[in-house]
Amino acid sequence: MLKFVKSVAAASVIAGAVSMIGWQVHAETNRVKFPENLDHLVHYTTVRRGNVTEHIMTTPEAMDAVKSGRPIPAGTHFVLVDHRDGELYRYFVMEKGEGFGADYDERRRTADWQFQWFWPDKSVNMQENTARCQSCHRSQADSDFLYTAYRIPRFNGTPVQ
Repeated sequence: MLKFVKSVAAASVIAGAVSMIGWQVHAETNRVKFPENLDHLVHYTTVRRGNVTEHIMTTPEAMDAVKSGRPIPAGTHFVLVDHRDGELYRYFVMEKGEGFGADYDERRRTADWQFQWFWPDKSVNMQENTARCQSCHRSQADSDFLYTAYRIPRFNGTPVQ
């Protein structure tokens, strides 16, 4: 009987640890809001990788800031509209907000940018671990954590490919 109790206790501890690990990979709530009107954003670049097409857009104010070498203003959204095999798959949104960076420790911080993944219906994908987004974008600290900032100065009304 004691052997059975020890086995049940060990299984409970393992199950608890697994559930905690599983919980940690889900999206965390943050301050990113879906932009009110995508039509007001500028589609400045398109990235194609196999069956994936990503249209990336931002505010006119962010475009002007990057082109003139000024900081991107708080309140800016960058939106990646992700299509797979020609169908809308998701929206990936970066939002810069005053003090957003204070929500994270120094190892995760990407200045005042936060990230969120939205489904086509604009609901948050709670299965996505946005810490991965921060980790990857940290490598772009020299370009305000943006992978495609270098394309903005080349934008002349037609999305840069």
